[in-house]
Amino acid sequence: MIQSVISVFVAFLWASSVAAMGPWKSGNCHNQTACELGDRSYHVLEPDDWDGTTPLPVLLHFHGWARQGDLVVRHERIAGASRSRGVLLVAPNGLGKSWNFWSSNTDDVAFANAVLADVAARYPIDPSRVFVSGYSYGGAMAWRYVCESGQHVAALLAISGTLRQSENCAQAPREVRHVHGLDDTVMDFPFGPSGDPTYPVSLWRQKYGCTTASPLGDWSVVPFLTLSRTEWTGCAQGQVTLDTHPGGHFIPHGWIGWQLDELAGRKPQYP
Repeated sequence: MIQSVISVFVAFLWASSVAAMGPWKSGNCHNQTACELGDRSYHVLEPDDWDGTTPLPVLLHFHGWARQGDLVVRHERIAGASRSRGVLLVAPNGLGKSWNFWSSNTDDVAFANAVLADVAARYPIDPSRVFVSGYSYGGAMAWRYVCESGQHVAALLAISGTLRQSENCAQAPREVRHVHGLDDTVMDFPFGPSGDPTYPVSLWRQKYGCTTASPLGDWSVVPFLTLSRTEWTGCAQGQVTLDTHPGGHFIPHGWIGWQLDELAGRKPQYP
């Protein structure tokens, strides 16, 4: 069932994006006003200064536990990053304000694809630049989504939430970027054997055939938070980046915008 929905979605996404030559058609459905989709819904927010016709990159962001998409589209560390970078922000609403990411047997992947298909019918989007993100439970859901339906995804941008590293993913995005706090006690930092701090992305390193880690040292977006980056680029396919910091369970200031800038080939900036 999920795979058939995925196939229909991908075909529709491309066809809609090619055909979408006119102005966007969201009607009253954007920002704090949810877009209804069957018995479920999502939120969408256009970037600042968009001309209404240029195809848009998409950031599909899964909210954290006990939240909804209306928070995402007004969250400065999420919406603030997408609005100023010409990216369309899409925030699905989880049932019961949560996500079912625990196994591949979940309707939330098909729902997310239906959301993207509906977005593609309303907006001219760039299907080559679909980014998937999420925080906490939403981070784990973002992993589950690309694990089951990632072949059309340009990059996973996951924050403080993962799947078991033993998962067998049917698909994968073109690139993975993950950030996690070493002192996270909500979605605990998944240290590997002998305290290996690179273990949180072990699944993708194996999936992509990555062998050599390149520690890139410390970096920061804001002066009060230092991150440490490790990158795997010599892979049979794809690329994996892991950022760690000494803090707990939160979305680091500027992290999403920094990744979007780097992925677009721009000099990263804050905010």
